Amino acid sequence: MSGQGRMQLEDKVAIVTGGARGIGAGIARCLAAEGAKVALVDIDGADAEATAATLGADAVGVQADVSEESEIGTATEQVVARFGGLDIFVNNAGGGRPDRMAGAIGNPLTRVTQESWDEQLTTNLRTTFAGSKAAIPHLKRRGGGSIVNIASIAGQVPVVATPAYGAAKAGAISLSRTLALELAPDNIRVNAICPGYLWTRAWEMLASMMKMSVPQYAELEPREIFLEQVKRGVPLGREQTAEDIGNLAVFLCSETARNITGQAISVDGGITLRVGQA
Repeated sequence: MSGQGRMQLEDKVAIVTGGARGIGAGIARCLAAEGAKVALVDIDGADAEATAATLGADAVGVQADVSEESEIGTATEQVVARFGGLDIFVNNAGGGRPDRMAGAIGNPLTRVTQESWDEQLTTNLRTTFAGSKAAIPHLKRRGGGSIVNIASIAGQVPVVATPAYGAAKAGAISLSRTLALELAPDNIRVNAICPGYLWTRAWEMLASMMKMSVPQYAELEPREIFLEQVKRGVPLGREQTAEDIGNLAVFLCSETARNITGQAISVDGGITLRVGQA
């Protein structure tokens, strides 16, 4: 963040999907701290409103299922009517329904259920499609803007424990690059951020499975198991945070990044550097 003088995103209007908690809330805090008017669009409208209330008068919470074109389209129209336009759209909504994640996480492909596969692609890829489709006309009317898609290092490297999630996030990266080319003539930049190890519902479920199936983890709590994985797998030795992702989103949406588009940037403490290491 700039910390002095004019804020990087002053007078900009931003939508963050899945903004009620976690990474989305962290991104929203960072955007708001740099002067943006922020709308948090989330399937949990009450939580979105509660989080927005912590960000000041220029933040609102809006309820919508972001995987449905009609709902995110209507929500986007509401935000534009409230704030007068749209400059930034962050496709963050993702993860999955807890009651279906067990069929998609920690299993070989032959034990991934079709329902879980479809749910992961709906939640982690169709949301990016629907959100971008809703945002583009409004960004064009502003003469340009920025779309930031929250992908994952699971979309860049093989992760056996999460095949459906990884496939969806790889799709989000590919869509980001395609849209960057399509929208460049309209001065709309599109980039993807690929987080590494953040404490999320998916990680909590995976760690809980490890606790039950790996003897050495039987006496540890899921959070402790996660931190052990961070220690073993992250070269910098620390977990990534929602603010790490939010700070990069601020940069990518600012004028400082005006020549950056079509990129998938890892925020992973160096995890992906180890791929292919002997």
